[in-house]
Amino acid sequence: MKKEFDFEEIKKKAFEQLKSGKSLLGRDGAFAPLLENILNAALEGEMEVHLDEQERLSGNRRNGHTPKQVQTPLGEVTVHTPRDRESTFEPEFIKKRERILADGVADRIISL
Repeated sequence: MKKEFDFEEIKKKAFEQLKSGKSLLGRDGAFAPLLENILNAALEGEMEVHLDEQERLSGNRRNGHTPKQVQTPLGEVTVHTPRDRESTFEPEFIKKRERILADGVADRIISL
Protein backbone atom coordinates (compact mmCIF):
# COMPACT_ATOMS: atom_id res chain seq x y z
CA MET A 1 0.00 0.00 0.00
CA LYS A 2 1.31 3.45 -0.87
CA LYS A 3 2.28 5.59 2.09
CA GLU A 4 0.49 8.94 2.47
CA PHE A 5 2.63 11.99 1.72
CA ASP A 6 3.84 13.69 4.89
CA PHE A 7 5.13 17.23 4.34
CA GLU A 8 6.37 17.56 7.93
CA GLU A 9 8.49 14.44 7.48
CA ILE A 10 10.01 15.94 4.31
CA LYS A 11 10.81 19.18 6.14
CA LYS A 12 12.48 17.26 8.95
CA LYS A 13 14.50 15.14 6.50
CA ALA A 14 15.61 18.24 4.57
CA PHE A 15 16.70 19.96 7.79
CA GLU A 16 18.66 16.89 8.91
CA GLN A 17 20.36 16.57 5.52
CA LEU A 18 21.29 20.26 5.49
CA LYS A 19 22.71 20.03 9.02
CA SER A 20 24.82 16.99 8.15
CA GLY A 21 26.00 18.45 4.83
CA LYS A 22 24.29 15.79 2.71
CA SER A 23 22.76 16.64 -0.64
CA LEU A 24 19.02 17.23 -0.84
CA LEU A 25 19.07 15.79 -4.35
CA GLY A 26 19.27 12.16 -5.46
CA ARG A 27 17.18 9.11 -4.63
CA ASP A 28 17.64 9.47 -0.86
CA GLY A 29 17.41 13.27 -0.90
CA ALA A 30 14.54 15.15 0.68
CA PHE A 31 13.35 16.58 -2.64
CA ALA A 32 12.79 13.21 -4.39
CA PRO A 33 9.56 12.31 -2.50
CA LEU A 34 8.24 15.83 -3.01
CA LEU A 35 8.86 15.69 -6.77
CA GLU A 36 7.41 12.16 -6.93
CA ASN A 37 4.23 13.34 -5.22
CA ILE A 38 3.85 16.30 -7.59
CA LEU A 39 4.36 14.13 -10.68
CA ASN A 40 1.83 11.54 -9.51
CA ALA A 41 -0.71 14.26 -8.71
CA ALA A 42 -0.23 15.73 -12.21
CA LEU A 43 -0.84 12.33 -13.82
CA GLU A 44 -3.97 11.80 -11.70
CA GLY A 45 -5.24 15.24 -12.77
CA GLU A 46 -4.71 14.35 -16.42
CA MET A 47 -6.71 11.15 -15.95
CA GLU A 48 -9.57 13.06 -14.31
CA VAL A 49 -9.73 15.40 -17.31
CA HIS A 50 -9.55 12.45 -19.72
CA LEU A 51 -12.40 10.56 -18.04
CA ASP A 52 -15.01 13.24 -18.58
CA GLU A 53 -18.72 12.48 -18.42
CA GLN A 54 -18.90 11.37 -22.05
CA GLU A 55 -16.02 8.90 -21.58
CA ARG A 56 -17.62 7.47 -18.45
CA LEU A 57 -21.01 7.10 -20.17
CA SER A 58 -19.34 5.13 -22.96
CA GLY A 59 -18.16 2.63 -20.33
CA ASN A 60 -14.56 3.72 -19.97
CA ARG A 61 -13.25 3.89 -16.41
CA ARG A 62 -10.07 3.66 -14.37
CA ASN A 63 -8.11 0.42 -14.51
CA GLY A 64 -5.26 0.67 -12.02
CA HIS A 65 -1.78 2.15 -12.38
CA THR A 66 1.48 1.25 -14.06
CA PRO A 67 4.61 2.08 -12.04
CA LYS A 68 7.81 3.18 -13.77
CA GLN A 69 11.13 4.69 -12.81
CA VAL A 70 11.80 8.15 -14.22
CA GLN A 71 15.16 9.92 -14.22
CA THR A 72 14.92 13.55 -13.14
CA PRO A 73 17.53 16.20 -12.36
CA LEU A 74 16.77 15.49 -8.68
CA GLY A 75 17.34 11.75 -9.01
CA GLU A 76 15.27 8.73 -9.87
CA VAL A 77 11.62 8.67 -8.79
CA THR A 78 8.79 6.18 -9.21
CA VAL A 79 5.64 7.44 -10.87
CA HIS A 80 2.36 5.55 -11.07
CA THR A 81 0.69 6.28 -14.41
CA PRO A 82 -3.08 5.72 -14.26
CA ARG A 83 -4.69 3.43 -16.85
CA ASP A 84 -8.17 3.28 -18.29
CA ARG A 85 -10.14 0.26 -19.51
CA GLU A 86 -10.06 1.24 -23.18
CA SER A 87 -6.38 2.27 -23.17
CA THR A 88 -7.22 5.67 -24.64
CA PHE A 89 -5.43 7.69 -21.94
CA GLU A 90 -2.30 9.35 -23.34
CA PRO A 91 -0.55 11.30 -20.56
CA GLU A 92 1.08 14.55 -21.65
CA PHE A 93 3.11 15.41 -18.56
CA ILE A 94 5.15 12.20 -18.62
CA LYS A 95 4.46 10.50 -21.92
CA LYS A 96 4.22 6.75 -22.39
CA ARG A 97 7.65 5.11 -22.66
CA GLU A 98 9.33 8.32 -21.46
CA ARG A 99 11.98 7.48 -18.86
CA ILE A 100 13.90 10.73 -18.61
CA LEU A 101 12.06 13.83 -17.48
CA ALA A 102 13.20 16.82 -19.50
CA ASP A 103 15.11 19.46 -17.58
CA GLY A 104 12.59 22.12 -18.59
CA VAL A 105 9.66 20.24 -17.05
CA ALA A 106 11.54 19.53 -13.84
CA ASP A 107 12.67 23.15 -13.61
CA ARG A 108 9.07 24.35 -13.96
CA ILE A 109 7.97 22.00 -11.17
CA ILE A 110 10.82 23.03 -8.87
CA SER A 111 10.12 26.72 -9.46
CA LEU A 112 6.54 26.21 -8.25
